[in-house]
Amino acid sequence: IKPMCIMSRDICNYDTGALGPRLWRNSADGFNMPIANGAGLDDMKAVKRIVPNRCCGVIVDLQGFFLSQVDKRLGSRIKTNTGNLVRLLNHFRIPIVVTLERPVDFKGSLPKEIGKHLGERAQTFGKNFFDLCKDKKIKGHLTRLKRRQAIVAGCETDVCVLQSCLGLLSLGYEVFVMEELIFSSARNVDAAIARMKAEGVIFATYKSLYYELIEAVEGGRHTEKFLAAYGPLPDDLPDTAVQ
Repeated sequence: IKPMCIMSRDICNYDTGALGPRLWRNSADGFNMPIANGAGLDDMKAVKRIVPNRCCGVIVDLQGFFLSQVDKRLGSRIKTNTGNLVRLLNHFRIPIVVTLERPVDFKGSLPKEIGKHLGERAQTFGKNFFDLCKDKKIKGHLTRLKRRQAIVAGCETDVCVLQSCLGLLSLGYEVFVMEELIFSSARNVDAAIARMKAEGVIFATYKSLYYELIEAVEGGRHTEKFLAAYGPLPDDLPDTAVQ
């Protein structure tokens, strides 16, 4: 016989199985929702949401040398979409860290289509390590920003993006990778993406970021607060990435 308890009109029951005892709550629509062992009935999982004043942008090694190794159409999309990402982050006053893999005179700088949008909150660093967090200047700058979320774009997915994401995670950052804005010369990067996800990296799209930042449709008190804080979004800033 399974024991039952009634608390605040929530019907709870216990179940045993391969994973051991579990407590369930019957939701209002009749579905059973599992509750972690040892958690109170009112405990809820902390959801990771992107918050403008808690995050920074990180553009990893987006240089001509690496762009030259991918299809021209993909390269064009990467530059256009990353430029729009920079504009979006600028609007919400989100600082941006740009890294360039050395030697820069051989591998190139950030493409001008993107660089022209960088503002006063952006800082560019050269780096030797694949993991940007191993560079003392970059790590120090990130620390001074006092942001605990990182929105990541750039290349290569299976080298510097992977290693930098692991480094950011090890420093306690919540890491969000823009899936349309990373690339590699390698055809198959499934293992790298799987590893990042397994370690806790969250993959998101430009569109999901756009709407997570603006939060609501136009009109009402939220719009008034939004305009007072940030001003109107540029009319030519798209809400989706170029495909």
